[in-house]
Amino acid sequence: MQPHYIIEIATSDYATTAAAVAGGANRIELCANLAEGGTTPSYGVIKTCREKFDTLIYPIIRPRGGDFIFSDEEFNCMVQDVKLAKQLGCDGVVVGLLNNDGTIDVRRTELLVNLAYPLGVTFHRAFDRCADPLQALEQIISIGCERILTSGQHPNAMDGIALLKTLQQAAEDRIIIMPGSGVRKENIATLASETGCTEFHTSLRSTRASASQFVHPAFTQDKESYTNNYIDPEEVRLLRAALEVVNS
Repeated sequence: MQPHYIIEIATSDYATTAAAVAGGANRIELCANLAEGGTTPSYGVIKTCREKFDTLIYPIIRPRGGDFIFSDEEFNCMVQDVKLAKQLGCDGVVVGLLNNDGTIDVRRTELLVNLAYPLGVTFHRAFDRCADPLQALEQIISIGCERILTSGQHPNAMDGIALLKTLQQAAEDRIIIMPGSGVRKENIATLASETGCTEFHTSLRSTRASASQFVHPAFTQDKESYTNNYIDPEEVRLLRAALEVVNS
């Protein structure tokens, strides 16, 4: 039987979520601040996206950018955000917590997984910063996460392809290994065939010019003020089409 492939798109706001859904994304990792690796989106963004789209929505639960070692106060923020995602009818959440020695913060991750239930939980690329990926794999399975988002402990998934394959084999269908970072239409078929993975994550991030017809003369070089995040729905469709080669 041919595998059924899942494409997850990381989005940064309502507009990019709408574009990803229009392109045929199977699941949305809903974020803010993707330039920082993604932080928890606002109540309004989560609520509006949930109301407008039937696509699976998993908000990232991350109170700030930077490392994945969180204070008690930051963890409390995560607890409240998991509760909120549940109240708003999200399908799952995305989390990742480490100890300062590079091990998985098992106790607090398990607390979030239990709190989120029956929502699904993805453990994100904090995994790529852990010291022992195979030990971490077993811990995350025991905690009850449903998938791990990973680039194979490299900045780019293609560079981590050997570990991705090892993780996929070690998982033995107990958890989903989802390659992410640098996944594009040009390499997704290779990632699928070389690793055996069936779920893939990408942001397909680009920008486009603001619709503003006025540019303040003091800010003509300030691209941040006059460009917006953008996802081309056609790029999502092309990503899907590239996977069809694997099944042909």
